[in-house]
Amino acid sequence: MRDNVVVNVGPEPLSFDDVIRVARDGAAVRLTDDAIAAISAARQRVDELAESPTPAYGVSTGFGALATRHIDPALRAQLQRSLVRSHAAGSGPEVETEVVRALMLLRLHTLATGHTGIRPTTAKTLAALLSSGITPVVHEYGSLGCSGDLAPLAHVALTLMGEGVVRDKSGNVIQAAEALKQAGIEPVELAAKEGLALINGTDGMLGMLILAIDDLTRLLKTADLSAAMSVEALLGTDRVFAPELQALRPHPGQALAAANMVRILTGSGVMASHRDPGNCTRVQDAYSLRCAPQVAGAARDTVTHAANVATWELASAVDNPAVLDDGRVESNGNFHGAPVAYALDFLAIVAADVASMSERRTDRFLDVARNHGLPAFLADDPGVDSGHMIAQYTQAAIVSEMKRLAAPASVDSIPSSAMQEDHVSMGWSAARKLRRAVDGLTRVLAIEILTAARALDLRAPLTPAPATGAVVTALREAVPGPGPDRFLAPEIESTVRLVADGALLAAAESITGPLS
Repeated sequence: MRDNVVVNVGPEPLSFDDVIRVARDGAAVRLTDDAIAAISAARQRVDELAESPTPAYGVSTGFGALATRHIDPALRAQLQRSLVRSHAAGSGPEVETEVVRALMLLRLHTLATGHTGIRPTTAKTLAALLSSGITPVVHEYGSLGCSGDLAPLAHVALTLMGEGVVRDKSGNVIQAAEALKQAGIEPVELAAKEGLALINGTDGMLGMLILAIDDLTRLLKTADLSAAMSVEALLGTDRVFAPELQALRPHPGQALAAANMVRILTGSGVMASHRDPGNCTRVQDAYSLRCAPQVAGAARDTVTHAANVATWELASAVDNPAVLDDGRVESNGNFHGAPVAYALDFLAIVAADVASMSERRTDRFLDVARNHGLPAFLADDPGVDSGHMIAQYTQAAIVSEMKRLAAPASVDSIPSSAMQEDHVSMGWSAARKLRRAVDGLTRVLAIEILTAARALDLRAPLTPAPATGAVVTALREAVPGPGPDRFLAPEIESTVRLVADGALLAAAESITGPLS
C-alpha cells in the first residue's frame, strides 16, 4: 500500500496512471465534491421514479428476462439484496487483487459521473473499501462480458452489504462483516436501483485491459532489447534498422522499435568486428533478426489502438438504465463489452507473435549451423553439458500455449437470461487469457535475454555495446555467467523477475536514456 497517495475520483475521466496507482500501488481514493453533487442529483431522480406508479426498469421491476414484473415498494429493498446475492455466483480460482481493485475503482468512477442513480453514502462506502485495502474475493468464472461483468461486480457489491469473504489489507481471507467492522465501515442497506448500479459495467475487463497495456508498454521495449542482444550476439547487422529504410514504410511503431534497437546497439565491439565486408560473407539476416522492428512495431501500434479504446471507455458511464443530464432514465446497451473485448483479443494476438519471434531467435543460438561459431546449445562441454537446450523447450511450450490463447474469445457467444441477453461479448474471458499471454511473453523474453547474455559472454574478448553490456552486468548480479550445467529453473525465474519489474530495461536505459 503506497502511503499518502490519494486518487481523486470525480465525473471527469480517470487516467491510466490513476488506475495503476490504485490497482497496483494500493493508493487510497477520494470522491470529489463534484462527484457527490452529481451523484446526489441523479439519486433525486431515481427516488422520484421509485415513488411513481409507472414501472421503471431497474428501479421498480425485476431484471433481465424478469423485467416484466412490477415490484411492490415493500419488496424493493429485498429486490436489491436478492439481485446481488444471486448474481454473486462466481466460481473457480480467485482473481488477482490488482484486478479486483481496478474494477472497484472503475465502478466507483462510473458512480461518480452521476448517471447511475446510486446514493452518495453507497459510493462513499465503496471508496472506503478501496482506501482501507479491503479486497472482495472474486472468482475466475461468472462474467459473459455483457450486462457488464455481473458476477465479479456482484461479489464486490456483496461486500458492501457486509456479506461474503474478502482479503484484508494484510492479504488474509476473512468474512466481509468482520473486515468492515475492523475498518470502521458500516455495511450498506441497498435502496432502489443500487444493486443494478453496482454490477452493470465493463469495469473488470477494462481494468485488465489497462493493466495489460501497462505491462505491454514495458515488455515491447524489452522485446527491442532482447532482439538487439540477439542480433548482436548472432553477428547480425544493424544496417537494416536505419531510419531511411524504416521511412519507406511509415508505420509509427516500426520506426520507434528500429530506433530503439539502433540506440541499444550503438558502440558495440561485437558489431564492429564484422562490419568490414571482407570479414562477413552473409548477405542478409534471418527474418527473426531482420524483421524484429516490423513485428514489435506492429505490436506497438496495436497497443496504441487498445489504449485509445481504453481511453474512450474511461470517459464512459456504463450502466443500464442510465440517468441522463435532463433527468430522463433510459434503457441502453452501453454495457455490451464488444469494444473492450476486441482490443483484449488483439493484444493476445500480438503478444503471441512477439513471443514467437523471440523463441525463434533463441533457437538460432543453440544450433551450430546457425549460431556463427558458438558452441552447441551454448554448452560448456557439449555432450557432457546440455546448456540452454531445454530452456528453449520451455520457451516453445509457452509460445505454443500463447498461440492457443490468441484465438479470440470475442467471436463466441452463448445466449443467457432466457434469450433476453442473446448476444454477449465474452470480454472478461478475453481479458483473463490476455493476462496469461502477458505472463507468457514476460517468460519468453526473459529466456531470450538469458540466452543472448550467455552468448555475448562467449563472444569475449569482443565487447558488447555499452547498453547491452549494462544488461549483462545487471543480470550477472542474479545469474552466473557461462560454465558447466547448473540447476537452470531458478536462473530462469530470476531473469523473469528482472524483466517483469523492469530492472533489465532500466539497465539498458541507464545508457541509452528512455526508450520509446
